[in-house]
Order: sequence, then structure tokens, then C-alpha cells
Amino acid sequence: MAHMLSMPALQLRHPVVLFVLMEADDRTLHPLAPRCIFYSRSLGTSLHPVRVAAINFLNPAPLMWDFEHPPLSSALAQRYQLHYTLPALCADELLAGRADLGLIPIASLTPELAIVPGCTIASFDRVRSIQLIVKSPHRLETVRTVAADNASRSSRAYVEILFRNFLHTEPQFLTAPADPIAMLHQADAALLIGDPALLALESRQQIEEAVGPCQWFDVAHEWHTRTGLPWVAAVWAVRPEALSVSHLTTAQITDDLIGSRDHGLAHIDDLVREWTPRIAISSATIHHYLSVNIRYTLTPDCIRTIQLFRRYAAESGILPPLPTLRFL
Repeated sequence: MAHMLSMPALQLRHPVVLFVLMEADDRTLHPLAPRCIFYSRSLGTSLHPVRVAAINFLNPAPLMWDFEHPPLSSALAQRYQLHYTLPALCADELLAGRADLGLIPIASLTPELAIVPGCTIASFDRVRSIQLIVKSPHRLETVRTVAADNASRSSRAYVEILFRNFLHTEPQFLTAPADPIAMLHQADAALLIGDPALLALESRQQIEEAVGPCQWFDVAHEWHTRTGLPWVAAVWAVRPEALSVSHLTTAQITDDLIGSRDHGLAHIDDLVREWTPRIAISSATIHHYLSVNIRYTLTPDCIRTIQLFRRYAAESGILPPLPTLRFL
């Protein structure tokens, strides 16, 4: 800011407690200690901080680096108010006016929301964290029932597009907890997303000993094979009208988000050390996941993916139409 505001002593530092919700999702949450962000000035209505609906999962961790680590976390805390929630709820909070900026699944984009250029959660081939497991003797073409953790609209929509648009079948989807053995006992195939998918890959032998031989399909790879495009999960989206009352410019928001991503990618080793105690996955797998499986730059091909994904989903009645993408 150009000048310092005079604040009473009691307002110079005060904690805001952020509660993290827990649910198996394609970015599975893990128990963390209550987190406090200390603001160095009052967040009164005169400053209009940008309210951010964020996600405390593994794969967006590089995007959140500057918001959660010094030296820039204190400066960003003066400009942004963070609230950690679930991916499916980020868009709801934006549309309801409870948040101004959110990292949302591409299935949740609406005409009212604008994509912030620069950042994304994507994969150029194999993502590992979305696995479609098909139990023998079935093949993809003969699957009639899919047990799926229904927490993610985007992952399930990708799989529905795979069946409807490319295989021309319409299997029934059953909602089930993310337990691959139990899922495959009740359905021909199981859709695992997030950390349960990563864990299942490491436990493949035990799973197949319990249910029999299976074929394992990486959904991002299946999309890439059929379209030649990257798989895209989420983007930063904003309510443009909220910026009119914010003290931030469009350029500053974009620069802050890209800068945080770039610094996060420069600290992958630090992120691996932070996340290894949180999930039962090897540090080598986490490192490969963050540095190879997931890509964080919103390229023109990623934009084409979003357009094609939404067109296919609308044509099949999976998601409402989104004729054009709106950008900040």
C-alpha cells in the first residue's frame, strides 16, 4: 500500500483460525493442526481484502506456497483472506458471494465466473491420481456398473465422457466410499480419485489378490490418448464484480498467483518434506507427482481442453452448457 494506516494497538495483530474440512476427494484432505494467519493490520471493510476459497490438498500445494510460507505470506495476508474448503464448495461460495476468488474444478465453471490466466492443475499424460480399475473378465467396453467416489464432479464427468463419447456405452454409476476392494465387489469397475488412487497403485497386488485380475486405466492418459490434449482439473476463478471494491488490480492478483506458483515449484523438495508425514505415500512418489504428473501452467492447449470437455459434457447431458469461457 502507498501509506500505513494508523491502527489501535489491539488491532495490529490478531489471529484468524481456519478450519479444514476432511473428505476423500480427488484432492484428499488430511488432518492438520488448526492454522492461524496473523494479519499485520486490521481487515476492516475499508480495505476490502480479496476473500479466497482455497483447497488444502496435495496437488495444489505449489500454487499456495507464498500464501502459506514466509517471506511473502505476511504481505499476502494483508491483501487476501483465506478460507480452506472443499473443491465442490469453492464455486458455490463464489456464486453465493461468500468468496471472491477460488480454485475450482472446471466442471464448476459458470458464465458468471472468470478464469484467472496463468495457473491451473493439469497433466500432460498420466496423472496417477485418477484411476479407473476394471475387474476381470470385463474390458472398458463391457463395463456396466462403476462404483465411484462422487466427491469430484470433474473426475466423474471425465469418466462419463470416456464411456459415452468414446466407447458409446452408458454404465450405471454407484456412489461408494473410496475402498477399492469393496467397490470392486459391488461393481464391474471402481473410480478412485486423489490420494486413494495413489495408495491403490502402491497396493495393487493386495487389491488384485482380493478381487482377482484387474485392468488399471489412468483417466488423464485415456483423455490425452483420445484427444491429444492435456487433462485439466481446476483453475483459479474470480467474480469480476468483486474486484471493483477490492484494493487489488487484475494485474496484481494475476502476478500474486503466478508468483506463488513459481515459488512453489522452486520448493518442491520442501513440499515433499511437509507432505510426507501427512499421507501414507513415499516421498519419491510425492516428488514425482508434484514435479512430473501435475503441471501448473494454463497453456493454450489447456484452454482447448476446458472448451472440449465442457462441450462433450453438455452434449451428453452431464453438465450444463458453457458456450464461451470468460477470462479476467
